[in-house]
Amino acid sequence: MSVRLHALLTLCLTFTQGGCTYFNNHWGEWNDSQLQPTIQKLMKGYNRYLRPNFNEGPVEIGMSLDIASIDAVSEINMVHHSSPCVLCRWVELMNKCKVKTSSSRPSVLQDYTATIFLRQRWRDSRLVFPGNESVSVDGRLVSLLWIPDTFIPDSKRSFLHDVTVENRLIRIFSNGTVLYALRITATIACNMDLTKYPMDRQVCTLQLESWGYNLQDVVFYWTRGNDSVKGLDILRLAQYSVESYYTSVSEAVYETGQYPKLVLHFALRRNVLFFILETYVPSILLVVLSWVSFWISQSSVPARTCIGVTTVLTMTTLMMGARTSLPNANCFIKAIDVYLGICFTFIFGALVEYAYAHFYTVKHHTIEDLHRELRRELNEYNWNGSILSSTQPNRSVETFPPAEEPADRQADSGARSDAGAEEPASSGGAGGLQSVKDASRRVASVFVVENPHDIDRRARTVFPAAFLVINVLYWLYYLFL
Repeated sequence: MSVRLHALLTLCLTFTQGGCTYFNNHWGEWNDSQLQPTIQKLMKGYNRYLRPNFNEGPVEIGMSLDIASIDAVSEINMVHHSSPCVLCRWVELMNKCKVKTSSSRPSVLQDYTATIFLRQRWRDSRLVFPGNESVSVDGRLVSLLWIPDTFIPDSKRSFLHDVTVENRLIRIFSNGTVLYALRITATIACNMDLTKYPMDRQVCTLQLESWGYNLQDVVFYWTRGNDSVKGLDILRLAQYSVESYYTSVSEAVYETGQYPKLVLHFALRRNVLFFILETYVPSILLVVLSWVSFWISQSSVPARTCIGVTTVLTMTTLMMGARTSLPNANCFIKAIDVYLGICFTFIFGALVEYAYAHFYTVKHHTIEDLHRELRRELNEYNWNGSILSSTQPNRSVETFPPAEEPADRQADSGARSDAGAEEPASSGGAGGLQSVKDASRRVASVFVVENPHDIDRRARTVFPAAFLVINVLYWLYYLFL
């Protein structure tokens, strides 16, 4: 214990060129006479403003990460637009959606918040001392040593934890190797493709770059390859599960030069069960509820109208609620939008079906009432005529003039048939016109409903079958394609 304390105090008290501050040459209960001469000699002449291996080649810095937590993956934290007109807002929205990605699909810039332990190792020949021990230095003395200027380029907000002290660790080994560890919480941007939301798979990155030192000064590498990252395997997120991850070494090219860059790629698969229970199942039940009207009598206008309007309004509310958890700038259609649109179409179609059936029901009843009225008048006329024939037999011919109607009608029909027979002989072009008329009558006969109750009877089969087929195609496409 005394060896570590001596070394700790020696690093500060002997760091004359690094800007160490003295407090009357006392650090607590220790003074200069109690410091080890070996450590004093080691730190003599150390300059923190010069990197290790200055003018001798780049410094190799190995890095490793421990992912403590990924607290939130947000799809709604986007830049809000404040355009004065709708057209300008639309133009800004379209420009915002043009994010360059590796695929041709549109993406939006979202973010995730992660707490990480960043560990950096490098060798500083100026800190070599005899023995096989290591010295742990208080993190508050980090300003006395040279440290890499590592930063996270995609970070929106970040901070270093400082309870109860700044969460830093500095450990110096006898061969001059320095271990520098930090605990950081950062909100990092991630390009997300939401076209398959909520059955999407997002690939996010965590990038580490050097701010001022280029590749001639500093070289980054992962200390153990993919094993340099720990903690992702045991993470438990609310809506996601970590599917896979890997590391890569790259270069960041800017106008000022080429800089070292390390990238952690990790794939997140969204858990769709929550959305199935919250959105998909209620929307399916609403569609099924709209089919109940097919089994209700067409004469029950209030009942069927109430079911249709209620399901339409409820589906609209469900669609509005589902969009509250999505980005405000919806640049493209998502999978959940497609499904809700399908369900709304079926519900609205059930309401239109009743309007169609009710229209033909009223029309059919009107024709039946007209036939019934004609039959009643004809019966009354025949009844009155039979009475007159029984009371005045001598005027039977004058009393029943309609009896001659069939003969007249037969004569007229015969005349029409003769005219129709002579018409093709007199005009050859009339045959083509007649065929067109016949075809149009056949097409119109398809839309003519003789029995309005057949509309509901067919809808009971067509609607569920069509909805089942569309569901199979929908889930096959978004889950497996």
